[in-house]
Amino acid sequence: MAKEAKTNAMRMLDRQKVKYEAFPYECDEFIDGLHSADLIGAPYEQSFKTLVMEGKSGGYYVFVVPIEKEVDRKAAAKAVGEKAVDMIHVKDILKITGYVRGGCSPLGMKKPYPVVFDASAGGFEDCLLYTSPSPRDAH
Repeated sequence: MAKEAKTNAMRMLDRQKVKYEAFPYECDEFIDGLHSADLIGAPYEQSFKTLVMEGKSGGYYVFVVPIEKEVDRKAAAKAVGEKAVDMIHVKDILKITGYVRGGCSPLGMKKPYPVVFDASAGGFEDCLLYTSPSPRDAH
């Protein structure tokens, strides 16, 4: 029997004995969060994407927002005490987070960055975690 590929996020949850159900899916090319949710049958209102932004100070911040919404950059900057924030460049995602585009999780990044969750994320008993493993995570 093949060993299950785990992401760093899954390993962190295992260490803390947090119960979760993994929803693995294959993704040969980038797809957005709506398509990812469709692949596993997840409800849109309970599905969130992880976006990494850089502040004017040079610090990185992680924002977890509903998959069908965009980040309000002014509100995001205010939430983390920055004058402005911008999305990191796609080519830098793996280097900064340890995850590939489309497979980013607020858990298990290379470094612990401040994380801001959309207020709507607090209304659920269960959390759905679905990511495609990054190259350094799958083994």
